[in-house]
Amino acid sequence: MEFAENNLYHIYNRGNNKQLIFFREENYLYFLTKIRKFISPNCELLAYTLMPNHFHLLAYADNRTTSKIIIGNSERNVLSEGIRNLLHTYTKAINKQNGTSGSLFQQNTKSKCLNNGSLDYATTCFHYIHQNALAAGLIKQMEDWNYSSFKDYAGFRNGTLCNKELAFKLLNLDKPNFYKDSYNMIDSDKIKLLM
Repeated sequence: MEFAENNLYHIYNRGNNKQLIFFREENYLYFLTKIRKFISPNCELLAYTLMPNHFHLLAYADNRTTSKIIIGNSERNVLSEGIRNLLHTYTKAINKQNGTSGSLFQQNTKSKCLNNGSLDYATTCFHYIHQNALAAGLIKQMEDWNYSSFKDYAGFRNGTLCNKELAFKLLNLDKPNFYKDSYNMIDSDKIKLLM
């Protein structure tokens, strides 16, 4: 994956054959610690949600993101390598936990640049990420899903994983109306464009 500075990216992957990737609460929390270790040092994370069989991240690429590192004889992007390390170390832990082996995630994590469309495109992705658990019928209100950055933005939790101020600025989010705006369901045609 390649990333260009000052661009927003929707990064996502799911379990092989759509299988579960999170089996218990500790798995979600462990994955978040791995995001903090491998993703946060290489970009500004603006939003996330972890679902039972997939995850979504909204990242802003800055000067750190475009850096390269040498691994073996090849040059790699630091965020791409961070994503690889996130998935590899998490898979290793889950295989140990479950007594399994092999790949947990589908090959080729997706990364879609959101700067190719309008600002509305990126804002739609932001809300789509937060609406995932609600749309899947896992909860009745978005604030009931503990594995999403929505609770932080809506003031129900004081999380530090996402750069909330940057998200409000870049996405032109309306703080006083954030909660209400977050519940505006997204047209299914717009959702197809995000994937």
